[in-house]
Amino acid sequence: MVELRKITKENYLECLGLSVADEQKDFVTSNTYSLAQAWVFYNTAYPFAVYADETLVGFIMLGYLEKHNEYTVWRLMIDKKFQGKGYGKAALKLGIEYLQKEFGVSEICLSFVSGNKPAEAMYESLGFQRTGEVDGNEIAMSLKLTK
Repeated sequence: MVELRKITKENYLECLGLSVADEQKDFVTSNTYSLAQAWVFYNTAYPFAVYADETLVGFIMLGYLEKHNEYTVWRLMIDKKFQGKGYGKAALKLGIEYLQKEFGVSEICLSFVSGNKPAEAMYESLGFQRTGEVDGNEIAMSLKLTK
């Protein structure tokens, strides 16, 4: 069973130790950087460890971007040892549920780095669609939700 758990003093070091494959490093920001951002934006960033049963397998950070007035999946990564098992998709579904339950959102935005076909396919499988916005090599997508 996949679940999201808060980042705590008990699990943050293990979270910092998660990594993606070398060929994916250009697609994902490090968890160290993400947790630093979460600290700075503590009012609007919601970082979680992704667990499969009792094993830490990934990291997701949700948030509210005041600049764009939107809720977002700010980061999502699954450790290289646990990819291809459905954990990313399950974590994303839980993240969507969290934002709906906690904030009653009607739309969730995210972006992915151009060329990251597996991420794009996963996002599309959950209903995210390209918005047409591109910022550098980041391609924006959004998911419209019903309340």
